[in-house]
Amino acid sequence: MTSSNDLYQAIESAELALKRQKLKQAKLLPLALLIFFAVVFVLGTLYKSRYPALAYLCAFAEAAMVGALADWFAVVALFRRPLGLPIPHTAIVPRNKMRIADSLGSFIQSNFLSPERIVGKIREFNPALKIAAWLNQKENVRHSANLLVRMLSYSLNTLHDGRLLVFLKSNMLAELQRIDISKFSGHILESLTQNGRHHHVLNEVLHELDKILGRIETQETLAEVAAHEISFLKYMALDKVASKYLSEKMLAAVQKELRAMQENPQHHLRLQFDGYIAQFVEKLKHDVEFKQRGEVIKNELLSHPALGEYIETLWGQLLTWLHSDLHRVDSTIRANIVTLAATLGKKLQENVEIQQWINAQIENAAPPVIEEYRERIGVFISDQVKTWDEQYMVERIELNIGTDLQFIRVSGTLVGGLVGLLIYCVAGYLA
Repeated sequence: MTSSNDLYQAIESAELALKRQKLKQAKLLPLALLIFFAVVFVLGTLYKSRYPALAYLCAFAEAAMVGALADWFAVVALFRRPLGLPIPHTAIVPRNKMRIADSLGSFIQSNFLSPERIVGKIREFNPALKIAAWLNQKENVRHSANLLVRMLSYSLNTLHDGRLLVFLKSNMLAELQRIDISKFSGHILESLTQNGRHHHVLNEVLHELDKILGRIETQETLAEVAAHEISFLKYMALDKVASKYLSEKMLAAVQKELRAMQENPQHHLRLQFDGYIAQFVEKLKHDVEFKQRGEVIKNELLSHPALGEYIETLWGQLLTWLHSDLHRVDSTIRANIVTLAATLGKKLQENVEIQQWINAQIENAAPPVIEEYRERIGVFISDQVKTWDEQYMVERIELNIGTDLQFIRVSGTLVGGLVGLLIYCVAGYLA
């Protein structure tokens, strides 16, 4: 099976071969023109005594050859020494590799990685709208969901390892062991009772108690208990009457007190309840005896084998369910991902304000990141170029701009010929 790296190298080799072929073909045209004008010059020189007009053609051909050779020298001097001769200021690219590398890194850093330029491109691109449009494509959402499901499935397969379970269980138990259970409970209870939150629960309890005490069944039960306690009155046939009377009075008194507690936030029983809760919280947080009791309970719980077994069972059941769901055609997780993405895409496309907010966040976040990394990127590019072999660097540059340089040679040949002809005509006129 071919790896992605091998495939990339094969594509790169094919591209380089194509560029080499194009460069080779491009060099044929200026060479053919040089040979052509050389032949024209020789023939014109041989026959111009017989045909004087050929002198103009010879002047053109002579200047064209000079222009062709001059441009050939200039192009070759960029990459290597012409004819291998140690002529000054030739082989410019390989001799100035370090300077070119620094200049290239600095140029990219200054011109391509400026915050203003990139933010402008981000604003022009409108990423929020592009994201919304992408999410509204069902095929994109389905493909992304399948990719995410495959990633999750692979992750789950790696989690089915006993070593991981032992690691998780030991670390979980170690973290629980470090918790001060008494102080932790105190903070939880304090949070739950902050700003009188517990009074909502207390009101519900008082309301339910009032309903329970108002039921006939409760009254009858309490009357039976009272009758049992005053059973000596049955000899006078007063036990049922007395028990009913007592139970009604007791229930009425209790209900009255309960309703008073519900209606009056400053009821003395409420205040006593608040005081008890506050005292209990302080004991949980600071009392040494409470802390010791909490540690005993915690240690007994953590050392019990059932807790470890429960963690293992819970972990196994979770992985099994996830694995089973991800491999079903009607996977709940996949369906939820698709639905969520589609809904998000639709709402994002409809809500211009959210689009503007997302774009603004990206535009605000980009400049600091660019400023932080632009210099590093420039240095990275410079360092990479410096590590290139000189021949490698010359070849890569020549393959990318060499074809255009050959057309400069062609232009130099023709322009040189025209200039030479013009000079010859002017010289003849002045003579």
